[in-house]
This record gives sequence, C-alpha cells and structure tokens, in this order.
Amino acid sequence: MRKSLLALLLLASAGLAQAQVQLKDGYPQRYTVVRGDTLWDISGKFLREPWEWPQIWHANPQIANPDLIYPGDSLVLTFVDGQPQLMLERGASRGTIKLSPHIRSTPMAEAIPSIPLESINSFLLSNRILESSEEFQQAPYIVAGQGERVVSGMGDRIYVRGKLDPRHNAYGVFRQGKVYTDPQTHEFLGINADNIGGGEIVATEGDVATLTLQRSNEEVRLGDRLFSNEERPVNSTFLPSAPQATVSGVILDVPRGVTQIGKYDVVTLDKGKRDGLNEGNVLAVYKTGETVRDRVTGDLVKIPDERAGLLMVFRTYEKLSYGLVLNANRSLAVMDKVKNP
Repeated sequence: MRKSLLALLLLASAGLAQAQVQLKDGYPQRYTVVRGDTLWDISGKFLREPWEWPQIWHANPQIANPDLIYPGDSLVLTFVDGQPQLMLERGASRGTIKLSPHIRSTPMAEAIPSIPLESINSFLLSNRILESSEEFQQAPYIVAGQGERVVSGMGDRIYVRGKLDPRHNAYGVFRQGKVYTDPQTHEFLGINADNIGGGEIVATEGDVATLTLQRSNEEVRLGDRLFSNEERPVNSTFLPSAPQATVSGVILDVPRGVTQIGKYDVVTLDKGKRDGLNEGNVLAVYKTGETVRDRVTGDLVKIPDERAGLLMVFRTYEKLSYGLVLNANRSLAVMDKVKNP
C-alpha cells in the first residue's frame, strides 16, 4: 500500500519548532511540478535547507485528499504572519480520467517520490555489510561446480555446503570485499560483501544443497558464500532530517568503485547506529582544506574545510551506514568529511 507522502510530512511538521526557515536566494513565487521531480528537488528550489520542508507546507482545505503531489500541480509561496507557507494548487491534468469500454482506468500521472528510490534499490541488490568476520566465515559456501567446474555462470548448477535456513530457498552469492576499519582508531567496523549472483535451492542431501544460478554478473567461484536476502525493505517515504546527535565522520568507500563521487552515488560512512545515525538523516560533506606554506612567514597553514555537498543516510548498521549523495557542487572523494548540516 502506498503511504501518504504529504500526510507523513504534515505529521512530522507538528513536532517541529516554528523557527524561521531560510529561503533560498532567488526562490520562485510559484513552481509547477514536472515529471521526474522529487520532493527533495522541489524543496531545494525554495529552501536553503531542503529537509525543513515540513515547516512551510500548508495543505489547502479546499483540496480533497491533498496527500500526494503530481506533475502539473503548482506550489505557491505565500507569507502568513511573516512566516513562509507553500500552498498546493491542483493542475488541470488531475481532472477527469476517461474510462475505456472495459471500465479500466489509467492514472494520469504517478505521484512524485520524496527521494529517487531507484538509485537506492539498484544498489541494495548488489551490496551489503557484514558486521563480523565470523558471519562471513560461517556462511554456507560453494564446494563444487557442475561437472567439476571451478567457475560457474547463469544457468549452471552449483553445490553448496553449510547450514541453510529452511525458510528460504532463494540466496545471493557473495564474495568478501573490503574490510572497513576506523581511520583513526583502526577498530574493525565491518566487511563489504560484493554480490556475484543469485539462485534458488532445488535439492538438499545432508549438508550439501544444489542451487541453480539464475543470475550472475561475474564468474561464480568455489568458496563464494551464500546469504539470504536482507529482510529490511527500503523506506519508500524517507523524510530527510538532521541528526539528533553530533556526527563527525568520513566517507570510507564508494562500493561501486567509481573514483569521483557525484549526485545519486552511494557511499559508505564510518558512522552508524551507535553514533546516533538514523535512516533519513542528512549530513553535509566537506572537502578537507589543503596545507600550504605562508610565503610571508614561512609557516605551514591549513586552509579551512569547505562544504561541497549533502547526502542522506538510507541504511544503517551498528558501526557503518550507506548514504545517497543528494547534491554536490564539486567532485567528492573517499576520506571527505561528513558532519551535521
């Protein structure tokens, strides 16, 4: 069931302090929603800090069920007692929907999402964090390939040894990736598990099971491990918010392997639940200032860090988390700092 996007926003706004929000320079008086917009994009047109959206939203009483925003709708900025408010005007495209002779209706447009979930969902199909090395070492593993092959691919049968969960017959095949440690204390934080493929258990005999590979994005090898899918669905109505605790960390990794990080790339952070991070928290990204020599005094001087982007945490583990870059005014990189916005 689709959750009501603006109903959640209105609920959140009830608990927010009525502080004066900061409007963005050059904000529009009116904006008409177009296909491909997200709530984050739209709020960024009006506000310096897009997550303050609930503080200025005002549902028009004359509009029935103002629970979703659609392409063609208009948002109008007004001021009430000196406080900015956004009003919703339904677009003409939300009018009458014609029905076919078979009484089959077609929606005029899909409601806009708060965050581009396709960027998150596609990532979560291929990556996960393991919180201990034992968790990886104790997982079922590929002991043999069909016809004594050492590498396998889509359509092949492979043989798995280890304790499988009888409640699941679909598994992902993973290979150990980077081991993450704290850059300062060198504490173990977790292991990145790279997804190689996936398949379905078709037979079991003793502690050996037969699995048919239904997908593979690279060669599946002996010793690769099996894990059932993570049963933590992505929140379809993220409400971006500032963290309640003070957070100071770094970007540890870019799991997809790119060297230059930009908008809608996913990054791994060295902070997690124990540091007060929650899904939906927004963090500012800072480029570390260079150390230069003062030509007048000869001293080494560090240039101040500069804010270079913004990201939202969308999955948290105990010591690590995944974040989605929402905007960047320059290329970001591993070891860039993340702080409260």
